[in-house]
Amino acid sequence: MELFNSALGKNITFVHPLYFIISGLSGIPNIRHYYVFLFLVYIVSVVANTTVMAVICLDHNLKTPKYVAVFNLALVDLIGSCALVPKVLDIFLFNHPYISYNDCLTFFFFCYTCLGMQSFNLVALAYDRLIAITFPLHYQVKVTHRFMFSLIAFFWMFAVIANLIAVGLLTRLSFCESVVINSYFCDHGQIYRLSCNDHFPNYVLSCLYPVLIFWLPLAFILLSYVYIVFTLVKVATVQQGLKSFKTCIGHLSLVAIYFIPLLITFTLMEKIHPNARIINLSMTSVFPPMLNPIIYVLQTQEIKESVKRLLKIRGKAKIAVKT
Repeated sequence: MELFNSALGKNITFVHPLYFIISGLSGIPNIRHYYVFLFLVYIVSVVANTTVMAVICLDHNLKTPKYVAVFNLALVDLIGSCALVPKVLDIFLFNHPYISYNDCLTFFFFCYTCLGMQSFNLVALAYDRLIAITFPLHYQVKVTHRFMFSLIAFFWMFAVIANLIAVGLLTRLSFCESVVINSYFCDHGQIYRLSCNDHFPNYVLSCLYPVLIFWLPLAFILLSYVYIVFTLVKVATVQQGLKSFKTCIGHLSLVAIYFIPLLITFTLMEKIHPNARIINLSMTSVFPPMLNPIIYVLQTQEIKESVKRLLKIRGKAKIAVKT
């Protein structure tokens, strides 16, 4: 970040604290029960996402552009869970609220990057459903492995660059008084509000970021489904339309799990108790990574068939070894 700050002037000195104190979940009654719940959610997230990734890698029938996006979603969920939950448990369960300045910025970077990639992955899957249903004859041409890899690579590049800019803007802040972050992780908004110098660029970014990773992706997904419904009503019978729309149920479930809790939390932000707000936001961070792979396994026929095939092959292998 020295290069970033040098552009602002060689003689500028920023006051960086040795550490921050994360206090968001401290003092909430019976909060230890929530830590047990977080630990169980984390274990399920790791196992479920690893299983989905393994199934996609092992089954050649799932080597399609759609499952490139599904694999990436599972990877992002796994990285996000591993970046967030163990640190949260270490901070609050084992009473280690102090986090160094550099570690805090790293914590922030990984959490926000994975949060953005979850949203962008849902956009990629929405595009896949849009083309598959509205332009089925052109699907093989429009949605190729090269296209899906390029799209996901672009999303990764955008998310990484956006969050590196956010980290760079945070490094130009000086902290002269409080270093207590009232959140469950190193939240961008909580950090820049603690600064004692001009943080207007950070404020602008905090307004722009939700638009880029939340509202625009949600708008694209909703518009894509409006077009899908319009196409099915126009060109298909009721039975055909329901059969085609059934292929979207898994994706719609992921969209609902990711976006609805955030919409409710941000809509009622001023009306709920700060402790409830922090717990709600933490649950919206850990729930989707746990539920996404479970829903895709239950709602997607290809993955269910793949799991059955792999279990059958493994069972036959065990029998062959015994004989």
